[in-house]
Amino acid sequence: MCQLCSSMSLIQWAQGMLAVLRDAAAASGIGQFAVIQAVAPPLGVDVSPIDLRDAAEIERTVASFARFSNGGLITTASALMAEHGDLIVALAARHRLPAIFTRRSYVRSGGLISYGPNPVDSWNPAAAYVDRILKGAKPADLPVQAPTKYELVINLKTAKTLGIDIPATVLARADEVIE
Repeated sequence: MCQLCSSMSLIQWAQGMLAVLRDAAAASGIGQFAVIQAVAPPLGVDVSPIDLRDAAEIERTVASFARFSNGGLITTASALMAEHGDLIVALAARHRLPAIFTRRSYVRSGGLISYGPNPVDSWNPAAAYVDRILKGAKPADLPVQAPTKYELVINLKTAKTLGIDIPATVLARADEVIE
């Protein structure tokens, strides 16, 4: 799980408690949380799931989580995250929580860090698959395509607002730095 690589830096900043926002009804949300949960204890960090259901519940649970000092948020990829992403960016800002996202658009909107595949990079292979299917290929016979390129995007303005110094080594790895 490549998002986990970037999550390690957030875990170091949190030094206490991380909330993982996930869709518990989706296997990917459960799986992503399990990986994060597995690597957190050796780093001295507790993780707690926040299930994405509706806006009111997300607001309540993030506000409750924000009462802990030295906390941060990690979001997992899901349709519910896409639906509530702007709300989560706003809640992270309101409660001064560092948050990591899977899409750069959330960082451009004020989130701290994103690490994930660029969705545009998957459009060409998807179009080629559609073409092959329209020409008679059976979808079950086509190999599964996984992202091969992941992007790290960092919002320095948000980092400054949160009082976080991003190490130069992390900035050097970034595909985009928003100032």
